[in-house]
Amino acid sequence: MAKEDFNYLWKDRKRTFLGLPWSFTVYYLTETKLICRTGFFNIIEDEIDLYKITDKRLLLPLGQRIFGCGTIHISSRDVTRPEMDIACIKKPRELMNLLDQHVNAARDKYGTRGRDLYGTPPAPQHYQDDHDYDIDDDDE
Repeated sequence: MAKEDFNYLWKDRKRTFLGLPWSFTVYYLTETKLICRTGFFNIIEDEIDLYKITDKRLLLPLGQRIFGCGTIHISSRDVTRPEMDIACIKKPRELMNLLDQHVNAARDKYGTRGRDLYGTPPAPQHYQDDHDYDIDDDDE
């Protein structure tokens, strides 16, 4: 499939010095996926399904804030890329709002919520040591 076959809701490049988009890293957002494409000769494309995103964090370092940029750190339940940084993009707060809307829509579509992504909690650890205690033996 060609890039033109997708309906992108948002697209931006990683910004470099002075907030200029001189980078070979491009981020795309569709209705169901977040895509990070890096490279020039050897292209690597990573996708995260939106319903698998568990947490987002907005980072606004001074050097990026001066040029109206920021970084969004994403945690997900994706196997190949559990964490992803959407680094140094313009208008990061707008993307956070857009992600919130589409993550919730994707979760509604698949019928999942945050608790569904974590699985069952681990079984409690039983008290273990070298002694066998017998509660029924009161005679000793």
